[in-house]
Amino acid sequence: MDLYIDTAETDAWKELMPTRLFKGITTNPLLASRAGLSYPEIDWAGLTGLAADLGAKEFHCQVYGPVEGFVDWAGARYEDGRKAGLQVVIKVPLIEPTIRAVPGMKSALGGPILMTACYDAKQMFVASALGAEYIAPYFGRMLEGGLPAYEAMAQMLAIGKLAGGKTRMLIASLRNPDQMVRLAEIGLDCFTIAPQIARDLLTDSNSVAAVADFEAAALS
Repeated sequence: MDLYIDTAETDAWKELMPTRLFKGITTNPLLASRAGLSYPEIDWAGLTGLAADLGAKEFHCQVYGPVEGFVDWAGARYEDGRKAGLQVVIKVPLIEPTIRAVPGMKSALGGPILMTACYDAKQMFVASALGAEYIAPYFGRMLEGGLPAYEAMAQMLAIGKLAGGKTRMLIASLRNPDQMVRLAEIGLDCFTIAPQIARDLLTDSNSVAAVADFEAAALS
């Protein structure tokens, strides 16, 4: 079971990574914008170093712009990871122009790839055929769009097993811990979650009440 924090807000990293619940941190241009960052101006070496200092084993960041620049950009991010002492994973969207760029990236750089913005089980065929280490289904967005998200997750699991199980499903766009529980029940074990969902994992009202009873008994 691996959990990741899905945000570019470094204050959330500093709050949550010390719990040691999380293998790493995932980001993308939208999350960076929400954190007030200009994507082309991000100090990636600094962010990668901070992630490593906070205990992250992996840091996922997403390509952008013309595909002709992907190899250079990804190569620089992998180098940031090597210097910081963690593994950078490059996120590539599941659309045709960027899919076509993946073989060249793999050949030139050899680093791990995550195929992102997945909305359909058929996209597991693509990620598996490309040898991607991860695929990120946007589970919550699928549900909200009226797509059969739970059925698609089971289908993707089956496709991945048939393909040898080398492409791991990293479930993204989750809305609450209950969704994580239901997805774990069908065999999924890798999730990236927003800070609020991470905070929800840390507490339960019944547990809080039980501890209050323990403390009262201890002092009686």
